[in-house]
Amino acid sequence: MTFHADVTAAAQSTGGGGSNLSFLLILVLAVGAFWLMSRRSRKMQKQQAEFRNNLTAGDEVMTGSGLFGTVVDVDDDVVWLESEPGGARTRWIRAAIAKKIEPPVEAENDLTDDESEVEVPDDISSLDTGENRKDDDK
Repeated sequence: MTFHADVTAAAQSTGGGGSNLSFLLILVLAVGAFWLMSRRSRKMQKQQAEFRNNLTAGDEVMTGSGLFGTVVDVDDDVVWLESEPGGARTRWIRAAIAKKIEPPVEAENDLTDDESEVEVPDDISSLDTGENRKDDDK
């Protein structure tokens, strides 16, 4: 008899109960994984719907296609966006709004005139090398 025949004979004599148990275990794990994934996606969909329902005029947003704009008006499922101040207004369906963004902050120059200028010597001879210092340990 070959090894394959021995394994087949052993499986038939035990009734194959081990394979049914392992199949059931795999099935339970697969159902659990699908449940966890669907729960997470439902939670994300709920957060997105809540975000879109709370859009107000003045919010900086980005659409799913990558257009940045400011919400000008919200009317049921239609959101009016302005891509630049005083520019043309475009009409978008509410579901096309992907996320709210923080408006860009302009960097302020915190340095005064005295701090911005640094004196750089033309040659190394004017630098203090430590030879002229008084040494208290001597």
